[in-house]
Amino acid sequence: MKAARKQGKMESIGFIGAGNMAEALMRGLIAAKVAHSTAITAYDVKQERLTSVVKSMGINAAAGAAEVFAKADTIILAVKPQQAKEALRGISADSSKMVISILAGVRLAALEKLLPEARIVRVMPNLACIVRKMAAGFSLGKRCTGDDADSVKRILASSGIALEVREEQLDAVTGLSGSGPAFVAYIAKAMIAAGIEQGLTIKAAEELTLQTLIGTAELLRKKEMKPEELIKMVSSPNGTTVAGLSIMEDSDVEDIIKETIAAATRRSVELGKKE
Repeated sequence: MKAARKQGKMESIGFIGAGNMAEALMRGLIAAKVAHSTAITAYDVKQERLTSVVKSMGINAAAGAAEVFAKADTIILAVKPQQAKEALRGISADSSKMVISILAGVRLAALEKLLPEARIVRVMPNLACIVRKMAAGFSLGKRCTGDDADSVKRILASSGIALEVREEQLDAVTGLSGSGPAFVAYIAKAMIAAGIEQGLTIKAAEELTLQTLIGTAELLRKKEMKPEELIKMVSSPNGTTVAGLSIMEDSDVEDIIKETIAAATRRSVELGKKE
């Protein structure tokens, strides 16, 4: 595989499942030139959905999961967790195949039981992959090689960032970044409502809130600042920020956020036990 890439060739990637997350990952791969559209093969049980994705991106359609495995070097499993066994029924894959699963709650051991010879990787992505700003965590299975981590990072980096973690940490990844977009959106909703209550138009409140969230994240990342440093930078003695922060500091908002992520993490653990 490495030799092929050095010669300018792109590896073939297959998708079993062509839903919203899978489509976003496909578009990221093509935009980042990790894979050409003609090197992507997909299958979905919903023919109408598959036809739509194939037409919009120029990828290849497969008649079934077996055809995806036959044509692709790397296969991304993107069906619903409860559909995994049926999707992989009758599939035989040797160690030359790397299977990247984005199935929530399905452990590596369960996937390795279904595909006993393949190299399995488990990934927890998030919805921001749609705009190529994904925050993901991944864990390598017991048959993965030393080069597989780099390959997975390269594939996932086309849609954002991906950090390698131990599998037991993927539940925390699920709670923090997997479910995180919903939690951040909830905070954004509250900020927008507050802006409207203070006299702004809906449009103004929305635009100012979203740009504030984007700008704050960029500032923290690009300037490599700690949140505490940014808070201090914005807070002038007896100023408006201090007045607002005093409300937050006197409340249990920090505990609520911690409890929110902890609850999502616990639920991820519970779902994993039910697989």
